[in-house]
Amino acid sequence: MVYTLAAAVCFGTASVLQAIATRAAEPGTGSGVDPALLLRALRQWRYLAGLALDGLGFLLQIGALRSVPLYAVGASLAASLAVTAVVAARLLHVRLNGAEWGAVVGVCAGLTMIGLASGPAGNRAGPPALRWCLLAAAAVVLLAGVFAGRLAGRPRALLLGLGAGAGFGVVEVAVRVIDSPAVPGIFGNPALYALLLGGVTGFLLLTSAFQHGSVTVATAGMVIGETVGPALAGLVWLGDRPRDGLQGPAIAGFVVAVVGALALARFGEPPGAARR
Repeated sequence: MVYTLAAAVCFGTASVLQAIATRAAEPGTGSGVDPALLLRALRQWRYLAGLALDGLGFLLQIGALRSVPLYAVGASLAASLAVTAVVAARLLHVRLNGAEWGAVVGVCAGLTMIGLASGPAGNRAGPPALRWCLLAAAAVVLLAGVFAGRLAGRPRALLLGLGAGAGFGVVEVAVRVIDSPAVPGIFGNPALYALLLGGVTGFLLLTSAFQHGSVTVATAGMVIGETVGPALAGLVWLGDRPRDGLQGPAIAGFVVAVVGALALARFGEPPGAARR
């Protein structure tokens, strides 16, 4: 759980830096998913700093995924919005209303309940077909994201955010089902390619959502996409379970943490960023 909370700090800070850099990048000529936008954003030092934090957060996340259930990792990563909200209130003089402070407290309470109720990570590797299903899911998410990028308004931002969260969710599950990182055997594991495609897809869709839509809506979609799917995969296929007799607190903690994160979704928006 310490790993997951440290990862949440990294991801929460990185999201703000990347959102600022994406808004500052030269806009594309169209409104769809623009792969070149990612390249333009990479010219911004804030985006590079965000990527460095994402890399550190990912290493911490790997350590967490090998130790605690997927539902605990997902809920903890959603807490990055609470981290961002508190930092923004303290350093950037952004005012949190009473409901938002309540959401911060709710996220902390939910994570505490999860931490107390969680057992060790499941010891099942899942069916062999799961690795191929992850790769197929990453490809479907990318294609669906390209279609969603052609929409307009709030549905576009929500679907791109959901797609980004689903891509990051594929990464979470893939880390768990890669049984050995040894070379050359790992190159024959479809989960490795699912991890790479899911990560690239998540970054691409989220960057496009930040550029053209409501970052608040996109962030809310991302939180749902990267928490619910991996949690179900862990429970159904990988043997993740709460401690005996603590199933109720684990479920309640997960719901409270995710709902609290959704209430703080506006803090995916960089304070003072101008809308295009």
